[in-house]
Amino acid sequence: MDDEILNAILKRALGYSYKEVQEEYGVREDGEVQLIKRKITDKYLPPDSGALKTYLELSQDAGVSDMSDEELQKEKERLLEELQKSKMQKAAKPANKK
Repeated sequence: MDDEILNAILKRALGYSYKEVQEEYGVREDGEVQLIKRKITDKYLPPDSGALKTYLELSQDAGVSDMSDEELQKEKERLLEELQKSKMQKAAKPANKK
């Protein structure tokens, strides 16, 4: 995934401030276009939970898609070992009796 896209999604997810510029133009008697009025307003875009969800999904996938086959195999083995350790620890704990 392109970093620029991920950064834009993250910015939307976190919320941000920006300046909104409104300009009015008019035509002078000689036909020239002239700026009549400019209004600059500070705006705030609040955090967006949908963008946060999208960012989390895409950023997790990006890490896996960048891995080589060897790295994926090592990660698979590491996760299987952790799963096995977890199962052994649960089996070694005595059952709670009421």
